[in-house]
Amino acid sequence: MTVNASPLIIPLWADLLAIAVGGVQGAMFAAQFRDRRLDLLGVALIGIAAGTGGGLFRDLLLNQVPVALRLNWYLIVAVGAALLGMLLERLFQRLGRVITGLDALTIGLFCAIGTTKALTLGLPEIPSIFVGVLSAVGGSILRDLLLNLPIALMHVGSLYAIAAVAGAGTLVTLVALEVPMFVAAVVCVAVTFGVRVLAVLFKWSLPEQRRLERMPRWRRRSARR
Repeated sequence: MTVNASPLIIPLWADLLAIAVGGVQGAMFAAQFRDRRLDLLGVALIGIAAGTGGGLFRDLLLNQVPVALRLNWYLIVAVGAALLGMLLERLFQRLGRVITGLDALTIGLFCAIGTTKALTLGLPEIPSIFVGVLSAVGGSILRDLLLNLPIALMHVGSLYAIAAVAGAGTLVTLVALEVPMFVAAVVCVAVTFGVRVLAVLFKWSLPEQRRLERMPRWRRRSARR
């Protein structure tokens, strides 16, 4: 499916806000591991990864120059937010609900931007959803890789990807029904935000993988005489 509409463009301040929230969260997450003894450079790298990782993955998949490298402000805000998050860790911990809400909004924004950008470039629906989801969760993946941790996205209790899949799938469906791109993107953000927040409030999670201990046996019915 080819979409002739222009890609979703959000204001620069909103994009920078999303990156700032990612940078703060990256620093707060890294601060939990006191034994790692991260210095200021380490915290800055975590902030850059968490704040810009999603856009980096998205643009590399779409064979474009990463947005974070087109303006000075992206990296400056990511580093500044990470350092601020490290210095004011206790204060931000008290604002856990606010940070969770902003995080859910950030996931929705990155998901909508990635999905619409992929659709506009002519990618089919399923690959476009994949690009949107990776845009939403790319920051957390890079963060965990830099900290040499198991990727949280793949463990029980994380519904980042599921929320993004729901949002991106909704966007693609609405666009296929000829709903305006901007309206579809707004609905995508709302759906992603809602699923993520509800998952945190009600502690939703996917079932843990389990292996089958034994294969079910089918009893043969005795032949009728």
